[in-house]
Amino acid sequence: MRYAPKTDEEGDLSSEERDKLIENLARKIVDRRLETPAILFLEMHKPVAFLGSQALLVASPILAPLFGLEGPEKYSRLFSSIDNVEKLIQKIEDLSQERDG
Repeated sequence: MRYAPKTDEEGDLSSEERDKLIENLARKIVDRRLETPAILFLEMHKPVAFLGSQALLVASPILAPLFGLEGPEKYSRLFSSIDNVEKLIQKIEDLSQERDG
């Protein structure tokens, strides 16, 4: 049996799903006032975001009881793109400014 990589339509999140995941994650970070360490962590690890996304898949059996069966897979697809990481950082900054301003 040959391995067939997923096409963009099968592997990527829809823009609606992506925006919802980014909004939820950014809101949780800002509500806990962890925006500075989160942004620092995301900026430092942006070049290896894809490796982190694959680590989420490896750890999914452990994470499934905490986040459900689809949670780790969706976040893995979210973090597989550097553009999505940048959008998450921007959303965290926007929500932080909303809260403070």
